[in-house]
Amino acid sequence: MRLGVLDVGSNTVHLLVVDAHPGARPLPAHSHKAELRLAQLLDEDGAIGTEGVDRLVAVVREALQAAEDKGVEDLLPFATSAVREARNADEVLARVREETGVELQVLSGEEEARLTFLAARRWFGWSAGKLLVLDIGGGSLEIAYGIDEQPDAAVSLPLGAGRLTAGRLSGDPPAPDDVRALRKHVRAEIARTVGVFSRFGPPDHVVATSKTFRQLARIGGAARSAEGLYVQRELKRESLEAWVPRLASMTTRERADLPGVSEDRAHQLVAGALVAEAAMDLLGVESLEICPWALREGVILRSLDQMGT
Repeated sequence: MRLGVLDVGSNTVHLLVVDAHPGARPLPAHSHKAELRLAQLLDEDGAIGTEGVDRLVAVVREALQAAEDKGVEDLLPFATSAVREARNADEVLARVREETGVELQVLSGEEEARLTFLAARRWFGWSAGKLLVLDIGGGSLEIAYGIDEQPDAAVSLPLGAGRLTAGRLSGDPPAPDDVRALRKHVRAEIARTVGVFSRFGPPDHVVATSKTFRQLARIGGAARSAEGLYVQRELKRESLEAWVPRLASMTTRERADLPGVSEDRAHQLVAGALVAEAAMDLLGVESLEICPWALREGVILRSLDQMGT
């Protein structure tokens, strides 16, 4: 069957269309994205303003039309941290439902971590042993660890690249004092969770998902996306530590000129790099591998598993 996953994230609204059936690998058929940056459209009270809701409704309508055009039989719509944490989340969800007919499922941060872990486990298989999975989104950082398909530990922290950039890095390039303050904040937040994972012992394999990690790996010398999904891509902490001060000294335009860095995400790469560096350092990770599958694939795989039961 042809499935569609509608991901309303903190940065983008992304429709992923796949051909899939239980027991088979989902095959991508179409991708439709729209930049929305919901996390940056919150007002002083933490609510998504009228303009933001209007844009969200319009983008969901566009995605629905794209899904219909591509013959999607079943749509799996969900929202993550930007909607989850908005003060007026219930009103936003109600308006989307009334005006588009789409019932967005709001995932908790722990659910995000668990579904991303499921995707990584299926991609790498049982031979990967104990997996540690890191994912930096626009609104949050997810960390999950385990040996089975369900992680033994999963946490979500409010350390998304978009959220931190909007709230703490206003300059272009950001002021050195702001960068130092953010670095301290990020490390304090992550340090609180280290004990949750260290009690399980060292992982056999560490992987990361998300555009932030892919971009950081690319500027560190990893293969281009054009070389395909099955090329191994690594990010070494030594390389990342060397790049962080360089990224912090660049303007957004200069970062956008780096290999693999998209113009729409260049502004938040410094915050993302600080989170990635802190997570790798505090969790004792020297090198990690980039996983092509992430949250959207996890949602698809869970849905297929439920169909097969």
